[in-house]
Amino acid sequence: MTLNDKQNGGKRPGSGRKVGSGLYRENTTVMRVPDSQKPIILSFLDAYAKKQRLDEIANHLDRVGEFTQLAQASEALHLPLYQSKVPAGLPAPADSDEASRMDPNGYLIDDPSSTFFVTIQGESMIEAGLIPGDKAIVNKKKQAAIGDIVLAMVDGAFTIKILAKQKNGDPKLLPANSSGQYAPILIQGQMQFSVWGVVTGSFRRF
Repeated sequence: MTLNDKQNGGKRPGSGRKVGSGLYRENTTVMRVPDSQKPIILSFLDAYAKKQRLDEIANHLDRVGEFTQLAQASEALHLPLYQSKVPAGLPAPADSDEASRMDPNGYLIDDPSSTFFVTIQGESMIEAGLIPGDKAIVNKKKQAAIGDIVLAMVDGAFTIKILAKQKNGDPKLLPANSSGQYAPILIQGQMQFSVWGVVTGSFRRF
């Protein structure tokens, strides 16, 4: 063994970057390319890296579908709202006295000009009361805060999750499903990320 070997120690088994942990999630190689084609190749590699990231988190993304704008403003509905609470167990006599009247549009929608709907797909948010087929109400002007349920875009795909923060301050998206099927989505430097609105409620038709 030479003195240089003793000082440097040589290459240790298992050292270096782990396979699949790089930008492209696979081994890379060095090659020469024409200067004129460099922007095109870099653009292609950027798109390829985004696809690799999206494929990696696809099982945890639970994309939403069917964006729907609010219909033309209609007349307010003032329907009876009875005072008695209705149990989900034993039946109770109906209360004949109306406590007030309620407009369901006003109850569900804070700002009609900033509101749209999306259809829930997947079960990543079932413990927040959002199940497949529900219409989530999204307010695009409400400022998102940590702990809010948000409609976010991750590398070109939409998803609804709880907005949280990583230890380094970067955002992360949390599911509301304790089955272990859905993992948090950690937003990293190379990823495109934006919040499109805050989910303020939902509704479904039986």
